Amino acid sequence: MLTAALVAVGSGVATAHTSLETEEAPVGASYKAVFRVPHGCEGKPTNVVRVQIPEGVIAVKPMPKPGWTLEKVSGAYEKSYDNHGSPTTEGVKEVMWKGGNLGDDEYDEFVVRVYLTPDLPVGKVIYFPTVQECSEGAVERWIEVPAEGQSGDDLEFPAPGVKLLEKAGGH
Repeated sequence: MLTAALVAVGSGVATAHTSLETEEAPVGASYKAVFRVPHGCEGKPTNVVRVQIPEGVIAVKPMPKPGWTLEKVSGAYEKSYDNHGSPTTEGVKEVMWKGGNLGDDEYDEFVVRVYLTPDLPVGKVIYFPTVQECSEGAVERWIEVPAEGQSGDDLEFPAPGVKLLEKAGGH
């Protein structure tokens, strides 16, 4: 489970990190999260990409990728969210693409469509901790979340994040 992977931080030095293509999105709207994975791990190909879904992000629909097996881990939310008039108390908490082969000298994108609930804090950044599992036990853990006053640039293995904007037309 990704939660266990969050305990340890990868030891390899990375030249580029997993990031989101669009780093700002309005709350109360759908968001297409495109995770850009720029390389494998320590010279080894990536075989698994795991993305943890933060609280307040619901209606998760990952895009299948040819050559990869898609898995979703569901669980209870901390509270109930309104999903287009229906109360929602559980959903996808983690998405995994497994069995692929992304070479260390290759680039790929992994896509998830989500709904950013209006409950999320406008002006803040929410993070999607992401883990790359590679052959021969190599791992890249993009799971570090900046502390107050830090930015992702201050971290060695920053989690991909999206800044939350007010929905167009205001609330």
